Amino acid sequence: MSDLPDPLDEPDLPAERPEPTGVPRVDAVLDAVAAAADAPPAEQVVVLEQAHAELRRALDDPGTA
Repeated sequence: MSDLPDPLDEPDLPAERPEPTGVPRVDAVLDAVAAAADAPPAEQVVVLEQAHAELRRALDDPGTA
């Protein structure tokens, strides 16, 4: 038996909109991730993969952010 809590027993926390960064590309990604919080896990994976790719592009080319 594990001493870890069962994640299914924990209450759902409300998804909060992150504080804007002032960087439009980054803020759009944060909004998309926050909006996907209540989506089914398979849809969340897609959003998180897209978010990772877009944030990587923003880091690779900060002049267009």
